[in-house]
Amino acid sequence: MTTPLPTESEATNRRRAALFVSPFLAVGLVNLAALLGWGMDPLWAFAILPPILFFTVLGWIAFRTGVGDRPATGDGGQ
Repeated sequence: MTTPLPTESEATNRRRAALFVSPFLAVGLVNLAALLGWGMDPLWAFAILPPILFFTVLGWIAFRTGVGDRPATGDGGQ
């Protein structure tokens, strides 16, 4: 069984998600570089790397699946 190729809209969603999440990843990595530049122990500086990466991936998944594209319902969301 072969896996289906991604459609053009899926590729667009991935690109859009990467575009939306990249500023947050950049800010996190600049923060990491600043901590290392100030002479903080590298172990403590890299302790913030897993949360940065986790929330970047979580945001990428949310934007890729269309977190803000769902139509609003008139019944209060029920």
